[in-house]
Amino acid sequence: MTVHHFLLPDVGEGLTEAEIIRWQVSPGDSVRIDDPIVEIETSKSLVELPSPYQGTVVELLALPGTLVPVGSPIIAIASELGAEAMSEAMSEAMPEAMPEVMSEVMSERTGGTGGELPERESLLVGHGPWQAGPTRRRRGRPSAPAVPVRAARAAGVATAAKPPVRKLAKELGIDLATLLGTGPDGTVTRADVLSAASPATAPATSPAAPPAPAEAPAGPVTRVPITGVRRATAAAMVRSAFTAPQANVHTSVDVTDAMALLHSLRERSPESDLRATPLLLAAKALIAAVERHPWINASWDEAGDAVLVAETVNLGIAAATPRGLLVPNIKGAEQLSLSRLSAAIGRLVADARAGRTTPAELRGGTVTLTNIGVFGVEGGIPILNPGESAILAVGAVLPRPWVHEGEVRARSVVELSLSFDHRVVDGDTAARALADTAAFMADPLAALL
Repeated sequence: MTVHHFLLPDVGEGLTEAEIIRWQVSPGDSVRIDDPIVEIETSKSLVELPSPYQGTVVELLALPGTLVPVGSPIIAIASELGAEAMSEAMSEAMPEAMPEVMSEVMSERTGGTGGELPERESLLVGHGPWQAGPTRRRRGRPSAPAVPVRAARAAGVATAAKPPVRKLAKELGIDLATLLGTGPDGTVTRADVLSAASPATAPATSPAAPPAPAEAPAGPVTRVPITGVRRATAAAMVRSAFTAPQANVHTSVDVTDAMALLHSLRERSPESDLRATPLLLAAKALIAAVERHPWINASWDEAGDAVLVAETVNLGIAAATPRGLLVPNIKGAEQLSLSRLSAAIGRLVADARAGRTTPAELRGGTVTLTNIGVFGVEGGIPILNPGESAILAVGAVLPRPWVHEGEVRARSVVELSLSFDHRVVDGDTAARALADTAAFMADPLAALL
């Protein structure tokens, strides 16, 4: 009988920790390879982990509510299969490219190899690399800022760093969350850490002082720990605000004809999957604007000293969820018809609210659309999704007095607001892109034809 310890895997590229939400097994239960055993929450989404082993659950090593670093053991499973038999069983449940990698992991777990542990690699969900680390219980308020996870540019958190760099940062008292990585995909490098530790910016020997606790307001308070999506969103917004010079242009648009078109589409196809909404028209209008003004679909590459103009539109849709704000994106949105775009938006939002968003859907966004009008808000100035150069906010469609054909009439009007990175997008480009978006919204039938 061999007892295997399942280590928490990196379920998304570069994640460093996750919270145990709910166990689906108990000690004494029998499990097979790929049986779901636990639900975890990362900074990106809820994920259900399958078992990489076959056998009997011996012990749950992390309680619900525990924040566990990647590579820490979370469950012990006893199996009568030896290491070789277990490797064969796992190979049957994995793609052809994975058995060799997992054989090495199994060998290390069973004592077959020694020496220095390898750097963490992104493996299959449920098949984590060997990288032990302590499990820590969440407290009401962390005593020091937690290390944010790495998300792709669409999620906006670029705080990845290799273990030696993390160790160096810890020794020098540098908080990785305060650094803007200059390595590939925003990775924090050794040079970044040393630069931050220079005498001009920070003491090289004394550790950084923890932030002073916020002064509690008078009266009773409810303390809510900052975890998961909320922490990632906060880090992304701080990074966005302090790394990109943001400007904004906005305009009001008479969308009376557009609303009539949407009403007609709904009446003609009441059972269709096409959700004819102002958000759908705004998405199509923004995509059309990108085709004429591609620099609003670009990003600033500080390390490469270049502007990266994307050749495809990965349209981010900001979605309010019970866990916080998520911005999944639709890859290749410019290739979709109106009905397919509608279906993609509906699925993306539904998955986000249900916690089914995958890490891949949160990576690689190029431009974002946020629908604040759904809350009845007339307009606002959105903040950029880090790594992108433009975001369009669509307000509520409301009746207003409007001069139409020389007379003041009640018309349906919407506020459009475009925020942009002024390093990448000039004011005239932003104004023209917004004007084209508005023209589409004012007469979508002509634009679509």
